[in-house]
Amino acid sequence: MTALQLNADIYRNLAVLSEDESMLRKAAKYLNRLVKQMTDDPTCMTKEEFFARIDEAEKGPTYRMLPNETLDEMLKRLGYV
Repeated sequence: MTALQLNADIYRNLAVLSEDESMLRKAAKYLNRLVKQMTDDPTCMTKEEFFARIDEAEKGPTYRMLPNETLDEMLKRLGYV
């Protein structure tokens, strides 16, 4: 189902729900919870936090892959696998 079809389906169902105020309230409450889940992502960070993490990571040890080395080979060489 395309986004356009989903939108049409949602609006059609909202039109039916709009005839019953209690059902419309339930739908609004559920939609609010869905939106809150989308915006409360713990992995989201501000631009400043992102660059601060990069700066902090650059202070630690760094590793380089050798020419023609795969990621698996590098991890084995470093003792992670």
